[in-house]
Amino acid sequence: MKILIAEDDELMLRTLEFRLKRDGHKITLARDGKAALEAVEKDPPEMIITDIMMPYSTGMEIVGSVKQKYGDKIKVMILSGMGQENVILEAFRLGADDYITKPFSPNELSVRINRYALAMSK
Repeated sequence: MKILIAEDDELMLRTLEFRLKRDGHKITLARDGKAALEAVEKDPPEMIITDIMMPYSTGMEIVGSVKQKYGDKIKVMILSGMGQENVILEAFRLGADDYITKPFSPNELSVRINRYALAMSK
């Protein structure tokens, strides 16, 4: 699966990249929201994994923009340290397909992504 990771924390970005490449996914990296939206326009991924709090454009803005333009063609998963119910509900209202609160289990992340990859391949 072609996945765009939008994350401004370099350690988290590299950890996700390593894990997902090991799982066999093609990975594109964006270190801020603006770069993420530009990457989507240039070469749309099948899935975006985004943090909420990033420079230039937030993860919520990414969800809204991507879902408005691409609908369900691109799955969006939010990985965030913000676990408040109102934030999670707003993400789903904007169209997020999944939400995982940091810290998270890398195994759980892999299972969730592989579930989407399997569903999209059918």
